[in-house]
Amino acid sequence: MKVLRTVAEVRQWRTSAGTVGLVPTMGALHDGHAALVERARGENDAAIASIFVNPTQFGPGEDFAAYPRSEDADLALLETHDAAAAFVPSAEEIYPPGDDTRVMPGKIAETLEGAARPGHFTGVATVVAKLLAIVTPDRAYFGQKDFQQLRIIQTIARDLRLAARIVGCPIVRGPDGLALSSRNAYLSDVERATATALSRGLMAAERAFESGRRDADDLRSLVSAELEVWGLSAEYISCADPVTLQELSGPVDRAVLSLAARVGKARLIDNALLGIRLQDLDQL
Repeated sequence: MKVLRTVAEVRQWRTSAGTVGLVPTMGALHDGHAALVERARGENDAAIASIFVNPTQFGPGEDFAAYPRSEDADLALLETHDAAAAFVPSAEEIYPPGDDTRVMPGKIAETLEGAARPGHFTGVATVVAKLLAIVTPDRAYFGQKDFQQLRIIQTIARDLRLAARIVGCPIVRGPDGLALSSRNAYLSDVERATATALSRGLMAAERAFESGRRDADDLRSLVSAELEVWGLSAEYISCADPVTLQELSGPVDRAVLSLAARVGKARLIDNALLGIRLQDLDQL
């Protein structure tokens, strides 16, 4: 596996790589990232993962300095899963002196995480646009766990007529149901057990939806009730249109049910799709 540190090195590698699948990451890799790499490798001639903790998507008081970093372990995981290359740039390589261009996502970025973390998605959109421009992949792979991020990137790729296909991949969960996340490293054993309330609430709402309970407020309430059992309160519980992310009311035939909650030091997010398949969104 080649470890590439500069834009010039990536572009030189790209000339002979064939079809390429890109997996953008912030490092602290886990089995969820490994699944993205495996899919990228299976659908392209070569898979490349980027490892870059992007400073522009962290707001004041967020965990940029404390965000887990483990380059050696990350590179070992990528090599184990047969990635052809890893792009591990410095901040200066991505944001050279004088850089002040930013990609501003539209209304789809204003709700949920966008409302909770002002400026976050401008940083995400900017760094992803840069990575797509540097690597010029045929496909780029993003996990469903960050569903709003996935939809924003799909929308940007559509609106800016970017060549790469943006592929959404299912959430990977631990045996206890907790969605895999680099921020799970912040959890103690007791906190991890508590954090399973997020997926338990979503799964309760999924079962209810499948049995015919379709009222948006009812579905939100089922999630909230499960969190309360575990002593948690959510920053938000959303039942939104899975394409626009606008909040829904009354009976719904398709939705994304999502939430954010703090467990100890960790701020965790999770979601479930109701009445629509993830692959249906790839073609938008």
